[in-house]
Amino acid sequence: MLYEKAVSESYFHGNLLEAIQASIGKLGKTTESITVEDLGPVDEFHISGRSATKSFLDQLNFSKQDHILDVGCGLGCATRFVADNYGCRVTGIDLSQEYTETGKALSNWVKLDKQITLQQGSAISMPFEDETFDGGYMLHVGMNIEDKAMLFTEIYRVLRPGATFGVYDIMRQNGGELTFPYPWATDKSTNKLATPDQYKKALSDAGLEVSSENNRSEFAVEFFKQMRAKTEANGGPAPLGLHTLMKESTPIKLKNMLDSIAAGTIAPVEIIAKKQ
Repeated sequence: MLYEKAVSESYFHGNLLEAIQASIGKLGKTTESITVEDLGPVDEFHISGRSATKSFLDQLNFSKQDHILDVGCGLGCATRFVADNYGCRVTGIDLSQEYTETGKALSNWVKLDKQITLQQGSAISMPFEDETFDGGYMLHVGMNIEDKAMLFTEIYRVLRPGATFGVYDIMRQNGGELTFPYPWATDKSTNKLATPDQYKKALSDAGLEVSSENNRSEFAVEFFKQMRAKTEANGGPAPLGLHTLMKESTPIKLKNMLDSIAAGTIAPVEIIAKKQ
């Protein structure tokens, strides 16, 4: 699809793996000594980073025997976190070939490649059999997917009965004006924000029963406050971080996102649902 190609191209870096490898060298690490935690600053391409990942995924109660789906896995940040912390087997899918190929290399560096499969593909047409997964999640993915009904219908299809699915996305809160660019969209052409109510309707219509909703705006504002203070104290950004992904556009994208959260126009929101 032309739209999915445009989304994938909007995240294209060009030499991402090389950039990450150069940055870990500045940390005094090598591909043999790097850990899942070390990769967190670049790996966690969503609001509040590793702290958000842990608090969100801990609610999903994954167990060691589970096979888990990561929708829009990116570099495999949460994929590796789940495999490392819960002992699960995890399969991730993402539109960006560059991200999934880079993610495979990172998983190999931290010796989790046996538990993890990352592949390029579309979240609205996944190459998986019905009822393949025991649970799943998506972190900051739906902002680029317009047809939420098709998305959650497809997710419902590949989940087994009783599976829990978690969403952690940036969602629309009011009709305020959006100021581009954002980390997920350079302009309005790839911006597909929806409200929590629209998410819940799409989940429910697909057959997933919503059990909780949690607005994480205050958590996000505090996270960015601490990140800014740490950056200033260190005289600049750390060698490895979101700037490794977004390059020179990082400051304006993060500023616009934080301003919109503070204004109540958008918010990071968790929604947890279950397939009965």
